[in-house]
Amino acid sequence: MTSADDDEPGPTEWRTGPDPVGVGPWPGGPDAWPDDPRYDPELLAAGDRRNVVDRYRYWRREAVVADLDTRRHPFHVAIENLHHDANIGTIVRTANAFAAAAVHVVGRRRWNRRGAMVTDRYQHVHHHPDVAALLAWARGEDLAVVAVDNAPGAAPLETAALPRRCVLLFGQEGVGLTPDAVAGADAVLSIAQFGSTRSINAGVAAGIAMHAWIRAHAAV
Repeated sequence: MTSADDDEPGPTEWRTGPDPVGVGPWPGGPDAWPDDPRYDPELLAAGDRRNVVDRYRYWRREAVVADLDTRRHPFHVAIENLHHDANIGTIVRTANAFAAAAVHVVGRRRWNRRGAMVTDRYQHVHHHPDVAALLAWARGEDLAVVAVDNAPGAAPLETAALPRRCVLLFGQEGVGLTPDAVAGADAVLSIAQFGSTRSINAGVAAGIAMHAWIRAHAAV
């Protein structure tokens, strides 16, 4: 397993315009700055326009990651990346929102970061060259692998008991999970659909499955 965080630069973290989000410079100037190493002097001086919750305003990025690491949930998310799937950014953003332990990109190393909205700076993202490598890593970490795909014989996600320590594994948009991924998973679950489309967007499917885990195991 290797980190994929620095494989490709993400979009700028600062937002500008007539109505910027976030907060301006710390009131009172440098003399009023908090004496806390978690705070970033540049952000205190210029303001914090990042896509972060209020508790992390003005914090250094490293401090935000360190704090998140103390309360991440014990589920991981993995997606096969065979053709530079554009959904990976959305999955990273959602995984960050639900405090997933990590996101794992399987196959191609490079992925489109635009949909992540810079959350990849705070979310651990790792790379595995193929499904076999991911499965070997999961076994070593004692994590159940739960494949999510509307494949024949899949059990309904809506009635399944998701393991607390697990990897939620998703396939490439359009083609779904590879046969090796389905064969190597501990369980294969499907998301109930009632319309005419054969499948739902991979990023949406991942969000549904992650929220199912949250409903089952997270304290809210």
